[in-house]
This record gives sequence, C-alpha cells and structure tokens, in this order.
Amino acid sequence: MKLFVIGDADQLLGLKRLYLEGHGWRRVTTIQAQGPGVTVQLSGTDTREDALTLRNVNVYAHDRELPPLDDGQFYYHELRGLPVETATGERLGEVTDVLDMGHQDLLVVRHAGGEALVPLQAPYVRVRRGLEVTLLDSAPDGLIGGQADVVTPSAEPEDDA
Repeated sequence: MKLFVIGDADQLLGLKRLYLEGHGWRRVTTIQAQGPGVTVQLSGTDTREDALTLRNVNVYAHDRELPPLDDGQFYYHELRGLPVETATGERLGEVTDVLDMGHQDLLVVRHAGGEALVPLQAPYVRVRRGLEVTLLDSAPDGLIGGQADVVTPSAEPEDDA
C-alpha cells in the first residue's frame, strides 16, 4: 500500500512496524521510497482487498523508533502542546496542530481570542524543540489574537446644505 508522508519519506525506511488507527500494530515486511511517500507491505495485508480496508487510515510510528534528527529539526507531532511566546517571553497561546499546506506549513495556535494560523517556515518563527515556539520581533503585528492597524469608519460627514 502507498503512504503519503509529511516530511522526509526516507526517514521511514528503517521502520520495522507501524501502528494503523483502528487496526493496531503491523510488522513492516517491505518498505521503499516512491515519489512523495513510501510503498509498504505489512504483515496480514496479503491481497489488494486487504489493503483497501486500510484506505484513509492514519498511520503512526512510535517515537522511539523514529530516526534521530539533527539540531534544529523536529517532527511535527512534537510541536503540539508547545507554548507560543513573544521574544520577551510573553505567552501568546499554544500549538494545537500543524497543517501540511504544501510549501508553507501552518501552526494552529489556540489563544485567548480563538485560533490563529502561523506560517511555520516564516523567518520570524523560531522553534526550540521540546521547549517553545517563539515569534520574533519581526512578526507582523496582530498575527495572534490582535487586530493590527484596524481602521474604524468615521461618522458620515454632515451635509452643509
């Protein structure tokens, strides 16, 4: 079966098992990179019909079995629950999800006023793995929970007739 991978598909090539939501752990019998994802043969999935029962199922790997990352890298699931702060340490909210939007992934940040979408790869976003997400001073005003430069309409001008 084919898996679409968010991130680098090569990171999955060494996995020995995968967790299929609603189906439990399955042993990986073969795995190879193919396009933006991987093709996987799993134990107990011997026919096309078996594979079709797994269509649109979320697939996970255990954190301990994922390959180690270089400094400055992170897995998206590690961002969920991290506080989002200003460069001076003021708490703005918390990351609740990461949306894969192609070239620009978005952090979903819950804050006092609701939710905001923050571009993850923006130059004003700094991620400290396992610690926090910081919006640097160069972040646009009002990005989280504010309305920057809101112009309220003035009263209609009076007629001088």
